[in-house]
Amino acid sequence: MKKVAILTLLALAAAILSCGTRTPTTTVETTTSGNWEAQLVGGIGPASQLNFLTQFRLTNVNGASEPLSITGFGFFNLGPCFVSVPPPAGTASLNTNSANQVPPPAGTASLNTNSANQVTGSMTYTVTSATPAGNTLTLTTGTSGGVSGTASGTPGTVLVMTNGVVWGGWTLSTTNSSSGCTGSGTFLMCQGAATCTVP
Repeated sequence: MKKVAILTLLALAAAILSCGTRTPTTTVETTTSGNWEAQLVGGIGPASQLNFLTQFRLTNVNGASEPLSITGFGFFNLGPCFVSVPPPAGTASLNTNSANQVPPPAGTASLNTNSANQVTGSMTYTVTSATPAGNTLTLTTGTSGGVSGTASGTPGTVLVMTNGVVWGGWTLSTTNSSSGCTGSGTFLMCQGAATCTVP
């Protein structure tokens, strides 16, 4: 009987101690928006002229990958690879349910904010041409890129990311015979600025 009582007390003590050492889970919600300017380096001919400006919003919880809500997009120099691009979803009535519809610019990102309010993460961004059909530009942070920024806010509120920088690699592929519409290189995307640097 004594052994049973001692074992019961030990089990109770272990349960109480384990409750006291648990770290409460917290939800970190980070949001970003505004103008982002993408500068692409590399490529030859038309594939070397793909710098663009985009506007998007993203609210991210605990670093989960979420779709970008893209509200604006435009190349600085329209060339033969992208004579036209469908407008971002929801900005015009050109979107239909046709099986041949060209998707508008799209992307996903994940943002992680640490206790020092530094933001890190990853992103992909894809642009598909409407005219000529079949050209796709893909930007991705991959293994050699990333996302960096500063978050502001108080605990328990949505943290707002500013001074954002995204960097990585880009590829341009085609399913047609568009001359010069293939290539690859690196990119730098700056939040609210024409220039920025990789941290």
